Amino acid sequence: MVRQVKVSNFSEVQGIVSAAAKCYNEVGVHDVKGSIADAKSILGLMSLDFSQPVQIVCEDENDLNRVVKAIEQ
Repeated sequence: MVRQVKVSNFSEVQGIVSAAAKCYNEVGVHDVKGSIADAKSILGLMSLDFSQPVQIVCEDENDLNRVVKAIEQ
């Protein structure tokens, strides 16, 4: 499952990492340049381009919703 979101600031990146750390399944973040990072890795996420919306990818809908909800708060 894939959901596209706009990440505007560093606290939203921290929210992604925090929410993904609670997920049993793997959660990936894909940027427009084709780079992919593990959502549980703050260093991995810092290597992505957040100037455009990114895609959150996860096989489990509940885990995906948890991560997206962390960005929206």
